[in-house]
This record gives sequence, C-alpha cells and structure tokens, in this order.
Amino acid sequence: MISGAMIAEIAALAGDPARANILTALLDGRAMTASELAYAARVTPQTTSAHLAKLTEAGLITATPSGRHRYFRLASPRVAQMLESIVAVAGDNRPRFRPLSRQAAELRDARMCYDHLAGLLGVRIADAMITRGFLVIEDDVARFTEAGTRYLWELGIDTRVAGKGRRHLCRACLDWTERRPHIGGAIGAALAERWLALGWIKRAKDTRAVTVTPDGERGFRETLGMSLAGDEKAVA
Repeated sequence: MISGAMIAEIAALAGDPARANILTALLDGRAMTASELAYAARVTPQTTSAHLAKLTEAGLITATPSGRHRYFRLASPRVAQMLESIVAVAGDNRPRFRPLSRQAAELRDARMCYDHLAGLLGVRIADAMITRGFLVIEDDVARFTEAGTRYLWELGIDTRVAGKGRRHLCRACLDWTERRPHIGGAIGAALAERWLALGWIKRAKDTRAVTVTPDGERGFRETLGMSLAGDEKAVA
C-alpha cells in the first residue's frame, strides 16, 4: 500500500537541487560517469558521490562498472515518467509571459524523453501516424494498426522483438510542453533508436535536445508526409 511516508521519501530525494540536476541530466536515457554528473549537479565530486549513493539505494538510478569508471543511468522508464510528470506540474504554474531560454525552446521543439522522442516533433509524428491510419490513441492507450505494423517493419522494427520484456509495447505519453501525446513504450524507444541509427535525428551535446538532419527531413516527408521547414515542424 502506498503511504505518505513512501511518497515523502522519494520526493525528498528528487527535491534536493543537486540530485534533481543529476536526475535531469540522466533523463535522455544515456549513462554518465560520476564526474560528468558532478558537473551537471554543480557540486563537488565528493558531494556527488553521496548523492549517487542515496539515489542508487532508493532504486532511482543504477550503476554499471566499466573499466575504471562506473556509469549511472535512470533505473527504469517509470522513473523518467515520474520526473517528466513533476516537470509538467511545475510548468503549469510557470508565468506564460516569461520567454523561454534558447535551451528550453530547443527542448520544447524536440528532445529525448528517456529513450523515446518527445517535444513538438514527437507529438507531430504521432499526429502524422494517426492521420495515416498507422496509430490509434485512446486516452493513454496507444496501438499500431495493421498498416502501422507494416510501416514499422519497413522501417526495420519487428514488433515481436520490441514487445519482449515487461514494459508496455506502446503507450501514449503525455508531452509536458505540448499537453498532447507522443509515442512511448517499447515501440517509442525502438523508433527513436532506429531514427538515430538512420541519421534522421541527432542528439545535441550536453542536453536532451535533438535536431532533425537533412536525411531526416527527407525521410519524415517521404514516409509520414511531414514538412519540416526551419523551426516549424508541421504535418503536410
């Protein structure tokens, strides 16, 4: 049974500014070293080690040894979902007249939400797939149609392989900046991985933001009918 004490424990861990910076840095799904996270948290390596120990003990992050280093990452997509939900609530109280910073605007346009694509680009990809009859979204449930399954297969994604494991095969993930769903779950992760491998999208350095490459502009236009002109990401 969920108790107030359990909620308070996790909230206290995530609520510390340095630990919040560590968790945010890991939100793009990549693993990072303690020194990289110390830089992200803006605290000393010694203080970072103490924070990492607490987060690991609570099951919010995991550590994997590799050579002389240990690499830290979020423990599961559910942790990322929790963090995104906190950001969504925080964003509701943000004054609408306050202009976004350049980095915030880049995250709004296109970003990694743990292991799948989010932001305006992710939402409009979902819209394009719905328009073409590839995807059906009802509340927070998402499923690919027969035509959508063929699209995934042609893109190089086998839903039988993606569906192995304990996570949802496909889910509608409410985007905290757009207030509309993008594609999450195992299929969402497989799509992002495939688009990265094809060079359609490219990760930005030191941020969760991603950009669409010229190959991506052509690929999204040819397969989903999307027109990406400058910063505008619209469905044709």
